[in-house]
Amino acid sequence: MNLPLLCQPKTLSKWLNHQHHYARLTNYLGLVMALGIMGIWHTALAQSNNLNPASSVSSTSTTSQTSNYPNRPVKIIVPFTAGGPTDVQARWAAEQLSNALGQAFIVENLAGAGGVTGTDKVAKSPADGYTLLAGNPGPLTVAPGIKQQMPYQTLTDFVPIMLIARTASCLTVHPSVPAKNVKEFIAYAKANPGKVNYGSPGVGTIGHLGMERFNYQAGISMNHIPYKGTSQYLNDLIAGHIQIAITQLAGCMTYVKQGKLVAIGATAEKRSTLMPDLPLVAEQGLPNYASYNWNGILAPKGTPTAITQKIYEVLSQKMALKENQELFTSQGHEPGNLTPDGFRNFLQQDLNRNTELAKVANIHE
Repeated sequence: MNLPLLCQPKTLSKWLNHQHHYARLTNYLGLVMALGIMGIWHTALAQSNNLNPASSVSSTSTTSQTSNYPNRPVKIIVPFTAGGPTDVQARWAAEQLSNALGQAFIVENLAGAGGVTGTDKVAKSPADGYTLLAGNPGPLTVAPGIKQQMPYQTLTDFVPIMLIARTASCLTVHPSVPAKNVKEFIAYAKANPGKVNYGSPGVGTIGHLGMERFNYQAGISMNHIPYKGTSQYLNDLIAGHIQIAITQLAGCMTYVKQGKLVAIGATAEKRSTLMPDLPLVAEQGLPNYASYNWNGILAPKGTPTAITQKIYEVLSQKMALKENQELFTSQGHEPGNLTPDGFRNFLQQDLNRNTELAKVANIHE
């Protein structure tokens, strides 16, 4: 180790032989000791506060990122094709956020595997608020209940931001079926075991689980005919190839008015303003029956709370406006506006409910 010149033995000896240099040496050594003590104190202080240069820089950087969010375009992944309810509501959210925060929120459709493909992409995206998910029950609370393996966990791999809306539906039958209400249909199904077919958009969809819930509570057994989308099974229902299906209220109203379909019960928890005279299924002998589709916005786990809260506040304020309340209600939706914690509780309950039904009905993949 190379010592400073003054601290080398020979030099130090010479200095000590000269009385007039002693005071200068004392001051020098005192200064060295003082600086050493200050260094030790500074290190201890930093450790006691869990601070170090790297974490300080990281903390400053994170604070800057969240306070300036968003400073570039944000993607909202819709894990389905364009045009469906999830896509439509995601575009509504994107418009509200773009206008309020001054950056583009761009909807990107990434369909596949019943919504699992796009949902998984968001789960594995950076937790920086620049990739969001427009989620619905299919990949978030239905698939986890019926699939043996999932690439993500709904409650641990995502941060719920806001439930935008729930969508009520109705049990709809072909006019050839001799039933005008739920009780009459149950009697018809029991009198024709193995002959009644229902359609759905596919295995593991809300249309599938909603009908299986009806099967279970009514004590009947209908045949499931899975399709690849809503329009396909709706066309077959109108044509009489299947006898019954769950259809969205707004979508079936026209066909009901034209006499092409018959609505026998709403699947909601309260009557819809669109069809106020249509009784609930729960009012017709199947208490607590309900089947909803829903849509909400989520982020990858680890996304800073400051960012998710900013997004929630914008959407919540916009949803509270009378014009938006009327817009959603006119389309058969029930505005959600749940807080992030409320949305998380909702997801937990929906997941538990669907998982229990899948076990009872022996639905699995």
